[in-house]
Amino acid sequence: MKLQRIEPQPGQESVWDYPRPPAVSPTSSHVVVIHGGQVIAETRSAVRVLETSQPPAFYIPAADVLPGRLRKSTQRSMCEWKGLATYWDVTSGDVVVPDAAWSYEQPTPAFASITGHVAFYAQLMDECWVDEERVDANPGSFYGGWITSRVVGPFKGGPGTMGW
Repeated sequence: MKLQRIEPQPGQESVWDYPRPPAVSPTSSHVVVIHGGQVIAETRSAVRVLETSQPPAFYIPAADVLPGRLRKSTQRSMCEWKGLATYWDVTSGDVVVPDAAWSYEQPTPAFASITGHVAFYAQLMDECWVDEERVDANPGSFYGGWITSRVVGPFKGGPGTMGW
């Protein structure tokens, strides 16, 4: 598959202009996560992690997640930049979505600002919103970026993109 970068229009960002290693960017956008008909998380204090080829991952302060909606999972993974990730099951009533969120409890020093924040897989939640725009999930199941009209790709994560 030949990679064809999409040129961003005014007000947009290309994920191919994001750095590697990733950058951390605070945002005052209104960020909402909904599952099972309930708001699971809502904030204007999210932090975006911007990494080459991937839509932004939005990290929400844990204090802005509805109490009792996260249950620590046994799943872990290692990021070469951020360190050891902890995964969280999201609960909404009787519904449990395994490994639907992740965090870095002790990230590397360069990512200390995401300590105490949780990111959600949009592909596993009913709805995720940035300002008044419903998010599209990052293709595939590995990356947890959120696609809005403000970012253009192509985006890594779908079939045939892992070798990019």
